[in-house]
Amino acid sequence: TSWTGLYMNANKSISWDQAVEEQKRIIKQYGEELTFEALSDMPVLHNCITEALRMHPPLILVLRYAKTSFEVTTKSGKSYTIPKGDVVAASPNFAHTLDYVFDDPLKYDPSRFAPPREEDKRTPLGFIGFGGGRHGCIGSNFAYLQIKTIWSHLMRNFEFELLDPVPEPDYESMVVGPKACRVRYTRRKLKV
Repeated sequence: TSWTGLYMNANKSISWDQAVEEQKRIIKQYGEELTFEALSDMPVLHNCITEALRMHPPLILVLRYAKTSFEVTTKSGKSYTIPKGDVVAASPNFAHTLDYVFDDPLKYDPSRFAPPREEDKRTPLGFIGFGGGRHGCIGSNFAYLQIKTIWSHLMRNFEFELLDPVPEPDYESMVVGPKACRVRYTRRKLKV
């Protein structure tokens, strides 16, 4: 995702630099090839991706059809009945800014997903960047592997500099991406 690279470059000391060091470790341990094992051993990059998805999930609404009536109780204890046949909407954008799930939710902080914090586990389905429950995205693991492959290759072969602030979201397409911004890149080979 573009958001991953934009946020890592806008916050080099807390994400990009750590992710580059992780790449050096991966190359020493696994060699240059990006195997499944190597990609599965990248917790720093994984957390950077997850934080970017938390801040900018690709879909602004997740819709579900209620096959049976059910009760929902809010954090404050108020209960609601969702009737059979209604459509229920959940907003990852909203859910990911709840301050009882995520500390300082508007701040980019990939370490919020790392032990011992693991803020996304404070409540069931605290992170719904790929939906959740029985109908979560079947391709989420593949998506992480794909994004890790792309950013691993880029970090190993380029240095980036964000020339503009992190852009605003572009809500004019089905999948929410960033508006245009300028990034300077320089080819280089990562020294291990």
